[in-house]
Amino acid sequence: MEQNTNRPAWMSDPLVRDIPKEKLDFLGEMFAESQGKSQKELMASLLPMMTRARQKNLAFSPQEMTAAIAAIRSHSSQEELQQIDQILAKAKSHGPGL
Repeated sequence: MEQNTNRPAWMSDPLVRDIPKEKLDFLGEMFAESQGKSQKELMASLLPMMTRARQKNLAFSPQEMTAAIAAIRSHSSQEELQQIDQILAKAKSHGPGL
């Protein structure tokens, strides 16, 4: 019953096989929305993303986040890796959220 055949490759990575689909979809949206944004734009969008996660009752365990980040990184270009590092640095500076 897979409806979205345009899912990023990282969502099929064995590292994330135990993460529920709705969490993977949210992470996919979050990273897609952050693509190409400046640090200032990332900062402005990070908090609303975290709020959306809470509204959807999506809480990520440290193990889920580690697995998802590893999977995303393994399927990313050098430019995307830099963007991911920026997102993670900004998220870390705001303490626990996702």
